[in-house]
Amino acid sequence: MIHVVAACSSCRAFTGDATQFAVEADTVRRMIDELDRRYPGFGDHIRRRMAIAIDGEIHQDALFAPLKADSEVCLIPRIGGG
Repeated sequence: MIHVVAACSSCRAFTGDATQFAVEADTVRRMIDELDRRYPGFGDHIRRRMAIAIDGEIHQDALFAPLKADSEVCLIPRIGGG
């Protein structure tokens, strides 16, 4: 199972006080779908407001990024700019 860490207080509005999750998924998309199943609305929040780091590397377009069984995924706030 992959280890997911939500490193943003805005996530707690969906998950209560949970900040770490074990999820069975082989892509980021499936991980988000599973988190949304557990915590309705959380998936949309992740897609719209969170950046995704997989094993310490931030991915710009992570939806179809593969995950290994021992991956660590960090959900971090997106940084705006222009």
